[in-house]
Amino acid sequence: MLTDVVQIKLLGEKKRPENERFRKHMKSFDHSDRILRRIAEGIEDQIDCLECANCCRVATAKVTERDLERLARYLRVKPARVMAEYVVKSEEEGLVLQRDKKTGCVFLSGNECTVYDARPEGCQKFPHVVRGNGSIASRMWELIDRACYCPIVYNSLEAFKEEMSFKR
Repeated sequence: MLTDVVQIKLLGEKKRPENERFRKHMKSFDHSDRILRRIAEGIEDQIDCLECANCCRVATAKVTERDLERLARYLRVKPARVMAEYVVKSEEEGLVLQRDKKTGCVFLSGNECTVYDARPEGCQKFPHVVRGNGSIASRMWELIDRACYCPIVYNSLEAFKEEMSFKR
């Protein structure tokens, strides 16, 4: 099990073409999402996200209206204040939590989320291997990028390739 985020970044980028081929392979061949989810659950159980928190340092967190309302209730402020102080508009992604290039998400303190109980739905479902909308194959385009910074995704993709006898 690889957990070193520096190694994962290097290997994830190096394996990007292979992972893109694997994505096509998954779309063309029958596979059991149930088996793949079980594999991913086993990997999730072995990795403590609090040891890493790389997703909060690297990825953006989309914010929906529901997320805004939940954050506002949690912070005991109006949604407009959450928008003004913690959210920015991204041309590619819409509303996202503010972030700093060095420290990451505005709500990250060390390796912990200061609004964990009210975090956006995208954060709750991250890394979207076990929990997410649609099949794992339909989410592969996201997983290829996440394999460059998330130990759970990187190790899950490698295990999926083994399970599906993917020729590297």
